[in-house]
Amino acid sequence: MSTQGNKDIIDITEKITEILNKSELQQGLLNVFINGSTGALTTIEFESGLLEDFKLLWKKLIPSQQYYHHHDKWQDGNGHSHLRASLIGPSLTIPFNQGKLNLGTWQQVVFIDFDNVSRNRSVQVNLIGKR
Repeated sequence: MSTQGNKDIIDITEKITEILNKSELQQGLLNVFINGSTGALTTIEFESGLLEDFKLLWKKLIPSQQYYHHHDKWQDGNGHSHLRASLIGPSLTIPFNQGKLNLGTWQQVVFIDFDNVSRNRSVQVNLIGKR
C-alpha cells in the first residue's frame, strides 16, 4: 500500500474483512502486523473530525519540529515518527466469531504512517481459528 506519510491514516477494515471471509474460518483471532518502525496499527472511528483531532494530538504530544537524538545518527528528521509509532505499536489482534470481526459499531482498523516521507508498506494478516 502506498502512503503519504505525515500521519496518513488509512482504513484497512474492509481489506482484512475480505481476508477473513476468504479463509472461511468461523471463530478465532486475526492478527495484523506492519513491518517497519514508523507505522502503527490501531482502531478508531474513521470520521473526519476525529481523524483531525487524532493528528493534532500527535502534533502536541511529540512535535515534529523538535530535536531528537535519532537525527544525529541518520539525519533523516524522523525521530518523532519512530516515537509516535512506538506508542501505538506495530500489531493488533482482533477476535472473530461466526466469521465476523468483533468490532464495535463505529470501530475501524487503521494503519497510520507516521514517517515524514511517502512509503510503500506491507501489512501482514495472520489467522488462527476453526471452521
